[in-house]
Formats: sequence, C-alpha cells, structure tokens
Amino acid sequence: MTMQKVMFMKEVNSKTIHPAIQKLLSFATSEFKVNQEYERYLKSLNRKLYSFEVEGVLVGCIGIEIINVNECEIKHIAVSSDQRGKGIGSKMINYVNDKYPLISAETDNDAVGFYRNYGFKITSLGEKYPGVERFLCKFNSK
Repeated sequence: MTMQKVMFMKEVNSKTIHPAIQKLLSFATSEFKVNQEYERYLKSLNRKLYSFEVEGVLVGCIGIEIINVNECEIKHIAVSSDQRGKGIGSKMINYVNDKYPLISAETDNDAVGFYRNYGFKITSLGEKYPGVERFLCKFNSK
C-alpha cells in the first residue's frame, strides 16, 4: 500500500512575501523584480498568485493575469529545483485550466519545451530582445 502525498494549491495573498515564494519567483523573473511583481499580485484585481505545497512544503507557484471569464495568461510559473520533473508544473496548469479553458504564456527558449510537452501551441515571436527569442504559447481545452 503506497501512501498518498498531500498536495494542494492555494491562493497567495499575504502582505509579506514568504521566503519560498520569493525564491520561486526569482526563478521566473529577475531577482530584483520579485518584490515589485509580488506587489502587483496583491494590488491588481485581475492577477492571482497560487502556491503549490507537497507535504506542507512550498515547492511551486503559478501567477496568472485574468483576461476574461474564460481566459488567462501565465505570468510566472516556477518549481523548486529539487522538485522539477515530477509533474508539479503540469498540476498547477491543470488547476488554472479548470477555471480558465484558454491559457496563454510568453516564454523563452529555456521553458518552451515544458509548454510544448503540456500541449500548448507554440509560435515564435522572434528576437524581442537582442539574442533572445521569445515564444507565445497558447492552450485551449474547450
């Protein structure tokens, strides 16, 4: 008999940023922008940040911007280094996808494979910054 791990997601709205969230967001944006991005989640009504916990340990987060009742854009998604490759990113997208059947994200070459593996349609946006190709990833579960 295998024990089921206790995993759950919850909305983050604490006024002070949890150190684990701060570290996770630093994977998804530059370190000096973390507090600014976190503030945007707290102040904006159309942005939500969710944390993902396994056995009481915060191991992932996903931040979205709500476009309309059916659609959102992933602004940030991150999983702690030691938990990558275990399906946590996909579980977070599944959670968001239950609420918003249309999901988009813009990403770089490092993460485009993750979105492609999930089933997102990928479109190159070309070099938005010198030497950095960006990609638009779209998912429609309807």
